[in-house]
Amino acid sequence: METEEESRARAERKVKKAAQLLFFRQHRIPGVKGWELKKALGDDYVDVIGVLDSGLDKLGMEVKRLRDDKRGDEEKAESDRFMIVLKDPLIEKASGTRIDEVGMLSATLAYVISKQGKAPRKAVEVFLSAKFPKHRVLFALDRYIKQGYLGEEDKALFIGWRTRAEVDRKSLLDLILGA
Repeated sequence: METEEESRARAERKVKKAAQLLFFRQHRIPGVKGWELKKALGDDYVDVIGVLDSGLDKLGMEVKRLRDDKRGDEEKAESDRFMIVLKDPLIEKASGTRIDEVGMLSATLAYVISKQGKAPRKAVEVFLSAKFPKHRVLFALDRYIKQGYLGEEDKALFIGWRTRAEVDRKSLLDLILGA
């Protein structure tokens, strides 16, 4: 029979292992799939992630769970992706991105969101070309797709996994509409 102290030490080791898995990038896409966490931490991995999340809250970070769009809401979390993100981006200058590129991304996301999450690529190009040079628009859209902010399917752009993880879409729209 395991003592309470041994149980607490085992739980602490699981939380540390979960933090290591989530902080250090192992794939092209950041974060860890649920099945990987289950394999490393056991069947109670969702509870371990909850404990880690409450610890990260003190540091201004959180564990974000990105649901797989191709399945129902109540299926197992094994195909979901878990990643650590900042709650409130306190360091705006740390991104290293030019202000016009941030503006282009913001405008693109707002346009796609306004079209119920999917917009023809050509329409987005025309929209952005009104304010930015065409060659920069084409380059930027390709980069946003590669970085995961946007996805592309059948010549239509949609919100990518990285936008779902890093961007508060409601705040973005509030800021744009309030300007």
